[in-house]
Amino acid sequence: MSFSDSDSSSAYGGDYRNFRQISRERLLHEMLRSAKTGNSKSTWKVLIMDRLTVKIMSYSCKMADITQEGVSLVEDIYRRRQPLPSMDAIYFIQPTKENVIMFLSDMAGKSPLYKKAFVFFSSPISRELVSHIKKDSSVLTRIGALREMNLEYFAIDSQGFITDNERALEELFGDDEDSHKGDACLNVMASRIATVFASLREFPFVRFRAARSLDVTTMTTSRDLIPTKLAARIWDSLTQYKQKIENFPQTETCELLILDRSIDQIAPVIHEWTYDAMCHDLLNMEGNKYVHEVPGKAGGPPEKKEVLLEEHDPVWLELRHAHIAFASERLHEKMTNFVSKNKAAKIQHGSRDGGELSTRDLQQMVQALPQYSEQIDKLSLHVEIAGKINRIIRELGLRELGQLEQDLVFGDAGMKDVIKFLTMKEDTTRENKLRLLMILAAVFPEKLEGERGLNIMKLARLPQDDMNAVNNMRLLAGASDTKKRSTGAFSLKFDIHKKKRAARKDRTGEEETTWQLSRFYPMIEELIDKLNKGELSKDEYPCMNDPSPSFHGTSQSTPMHHVPAPHSMRSKRTPTWARPRNSDDGYSSDSILRHASSDFKKMGQRIFVFIVGGATRSELRVCHKLTSKLQREVILGSSSLDDPPQFMTKLKLLTANELSLDDLQI
Repeated sequence: MSFSDSDSSSAYGGDYRNFRQISRERLLHEMLRSAKTGNSKSTWKVLIMDRLTVKIMSYSCKMADITQEGVSLVEDIYRRRQPLPSMDAIYFIQPTKENVIMFLSDMAGKSPLYKKAFVFFSSPISRELVSHIKKDSSVLTRIGALREMNLEYFAIDSQGFITDNERALEELFGDDEDSHKGDACLNVMASRIATVFASLREFPFVRFRAARSLDVTTMTTSRDLIPTKLAARIWDSLTQYKQKIENFPQTETCELLILDRSIDQIAPVIHEWTYDAMCHDLLNMEGNKYVHEVPGKAGGPPEKKEVLLEEHDPVWLELRHAHIAFASERLHEKMTNFVSKNKAAKIQHGSRDGGELSTRDLQQMVQALPQYSEQIDKLSLHVEIAGKINRIIRELGLRELGQLEQDLVFGDAGMKDVIKFLTMKEDTTRENKLRLLMILAAVFPEKLEGERGLNIMKLARLPQDDMNAVNNMRLLAGASDTKKRSTGAFSLKFDIHKKKRAARKDRTGEEETTWQLSRFYPMIEELIDKLNKGELSKDEYPCMNDPSPSFHGTSQSTPMHHVPAPHSMRSKRTPTWARPRNSDDGYSSDSILRHASSDFKKMGQRIFVFIVGGATRSELRVCHKLTSKLQREVILGSSSLDDPPQFMTKLKLLTANELSLDDLQI
C-alpha cells in the first residue's frame, strides 16, 4: 500500500491540453486505469462514490468513458450494496469521517463486500483518519491503493469550474452576518480551488481585490475582506501542496486573481445577446438540458426529447459565443448549404415534387441517410432554438429594453429615461422591470434611496420582495463605494470628471460593436487585460506571494512570464469566436471539434480568475475570447454559475434569511 498524491504528467510535455481535458484524463487514466494491477485477475471493477464525487465525475466524464476503463457498476457509498467478493472496487470519495467509516465497514471482517479496494480521496485526508484506517489490520491487506487525487472541483466548461457553493452570496454578503457559516463557506471554497492547482501542477501568483476603505474613519466590513480571507486560505493550502506533492512546482507558473461579485453588479442581470446567454436566460432550461418536441413515431402525437447543449455539438461550439443576430444568419446559411449540397437532402426534397427516383438515386440516399439524419437533426434543433429566441425577443420587446440597459451603463440615459420607459411600456414583464431597476441601482444608487425608491417601485408595480433585490445591491458595494454614493456608481465608475455617469467606458474599434446591443462587456475583461500587461494596481490588487526582484521589475511594464502577442491576434481567434469561412456542409463548423485545442500548443502561462458570489455566462465567454487574444489559457472559477433569474433570487435572500432558494421564484 502506498499513501501519496497520485503522479500526474498532464502538465508536462506532449500537446497542450486544456483545463477540462486534464481533469478528465486524471479521473479516467490516473484513477480508474491505475486500478488495473498486474496481480489482479478481475477484469471488471465497481466504482463507489459519494454524492459530491458523482457530480465531479459527471462534469468531466461520460458513462461510456468510465465503462471503457473497466468499470461495470457505479454505486453510491451510502446505499445498501450487493456483495461482490470476486471483484475489485475503486472508491472515489471525500475524506470525511462518515465516508471512511462506510469504507471500513465494506472491507472489514471475514466477508468483505469486495476483493480489493483502491481508494482515492478528492482532497487531503487528515492524519487522524489515516490512523483510523491503519488500525484495522484485516482492511490493510485488502487495500490496493490509498491516494489523494486532490480533484474536488466541477469542470463546467473547457475553461471554467465551480466549487458548488450555491449559497455563497447569502452566507458571505447577507445582511444578517453569520461568521461561522461564512468561514465554513470560505474554507470549502479555498480547499476546492487549491485542488485545481494540485490537479494541473500549477503554482500561482495569488492576487486579490483589496479591502477598499477610504480612510481610518471608514469601517471595513467583513464583506469587503472576502477576497483577502479567501486568498490567505488558498495560500495555506498551496504551501502544504508544495511540501507534500511530488513534482509540484516550487516557483510560480501562473497567475490567480481573486475577485468577488462587488466588482461588477451589472453583468449578472443585464441582457446578454450571445446565443449561449440567451438560451439560458430566455428558455426554460435545466442546466445545459433543452427539451423540445419531435414528430411522433408512425404518425403518433409529438414526443418530448431532451438534448444537451454542450461542447461535443460542433454547431453549438461554433455559435455559442456569437451574437444572436449572427447566429441566426449563420444557421440559415448552414441550412441552405446543407440542402443544396447534401445528396440525401436533395433526393428527399426532389421526391416531394413527385419526381421518379432512379435506382442510383435510391442507392445514394441509403448510403447518405445515416449521416444526413444526424446532421439535419442537429441543424434543425439549432434553427428551432434560434427561432424561438427571436420570437421571445420580439414578444417581450427586448431590443428596446436592451438599448435602454446599455445606454444606462454607458452614461447615455438616466432616471428620466427609465421613468419614461416604465410609463410607456406597462406590459413589460415583472422580471425585466426588476432587472432594469437593478441596473439603475448599480449606476445611480442614490436615486433609489428613501421616497424616490418607493415611488419608482410603485411606478414599476413591483412587490416588496422584488424591491428587496434592488435594495440589496448595496450589499455588493464595498466600503469606499458606499461613501462615494453622491459622486459615483458603486465600484464601477471610471472617470469622476465626466459629466455623465457611466459604469463602463466605450471601446472604439472593437469587433463586438458591429452588432447592435453588444457594447456591454463584463469588468473582468478589463482586469484580465491589465493583469496580462502587468498594469493591474498593486494597491488595489496586492499579491500574497513575496515576489522576486525580477517579478517587481517586469510587472509594471511588460506582461509577466509572457511574450506579448502581436496586436493582429484579434483577427486570429479560436473557431469558437471567429466567423467561419470554409464550412461547406452546413454542419462540420470547420471541423471545429478536431481543431478545438490546436491554438493551445503555443500558449503562455495560464491566468485563473475566481469570482466569489457567482459568475455569469458573459464572463465565461470573455475568458474564451481573451485566451485567443492573449495566447494564454484563461480559466474562470466561481462559487456557482448563475443565470439572471437565479442571481435575482439569491439577491432577494440576502435580507430574507428565513426563506430558502426553493421558496423564491421570479
